[in-house]
Order: sequence, then C-alpha cells, then structure tokens
Amino acid sequence: MVIQNSFTIIPLIIIITINYTLFGFFNGLIWSWFTSIIAAGIWFYGSRYFFNDWVQKKTNPQLLEKMEKSGFLFVFQARIFPFIPTSLINILSGLSSIRFKHFIIGTMLGNLIFFFVLSLIPAGIMEGDKEQNILLGITLILVGFVFFYRIKRRQKRRKQLN
Repeated sequence: MVIQNSFTIIPLIIIITINYTLFGFFNGLIWSWFTSIIAAGIWFYGSRYFFNDWVQKKTNPQLLEKMEKSGFLFVFQARIFPFIPTSLINILSGLSSIRFKHFIIGTMLGNLIFFFVLSLIPAGIMEGDKEQNILLGITLILVGFVFFYRIKRRQKRRKQLN
C-alpha cells in the first residue's frame, strides 16, 4: 500500500483483489483500509516535513488555498471519487495547512467507503451471492452521501454565522 500511495502506478483494485483472495472479504477490506491509512499518514508527514521545499515550488498556491478552506471535506471527497490519485491527495494535504487530524479522519472515512465498494467487485466475481453484496454496497454509499450532506450543511451554517 505504501508503494500504491506513493506513485499510484499499481491499480488499487488489484491490491484489494489480492487482499480479498488472501484474507477474505472482511479481513481483506480491513487490511487494505488499515495499510492505506498508514501509508497516507507516512506520505502526509513526509511531504510536510521532508519534501516541503522541493514540492512547494512545483505546486499551484491557489490549489492549496482551496484545499485549506475545506480541509476535511476536501480529503473526504477526494478519497471517495476514484479520479484523483492517492499520492496527489497525500502530498498536497501535507503541503497545505490542513491539520493531520482532519486529514486522517477524512482518509479513514473516505477510504472505508471507497474500499468497500471496490471489494464488492472481487466478491461478486468470486462468489455467486451478488445481490447481498450489492445491497450492502448501495447502503454504504447512501450512508456516505448522508454523512457528506450533513458536513456540507454544517459548513454552510458556519459560513453564515461568520
């Protein structure tokens, strides 16, 4: 997972499928999720304290400003949607002033939802009981969207108070 979080050259679905095959659905999901959190934390601190000067020169300051305004929400959204490379999220978060607590909670929640959905792919292929897995996936996605909606609503309230 550290290599995948570093360079994003290995597709995440392959790693999750390997973990599913080795450990089963639940344990494979937990192992993939846990190692991704550790790897993200390593790269967050690495980019914040060791590579900051070098990477800061190559980063757009307006992008960092946008990230810093939303913090947790940016990380959470970026983790759920598969279009943003994990290495980019880790490095940019480390360069910004996002607090580690917000970064790690956003990573934990976002990766849990995303990894669960990705784990359903090998589960559906390797097991014949697809209906149950699909219902669980849809339920988890809906819970994630409700959680996301509540966070957005709180942020709007805070902005209105300020």
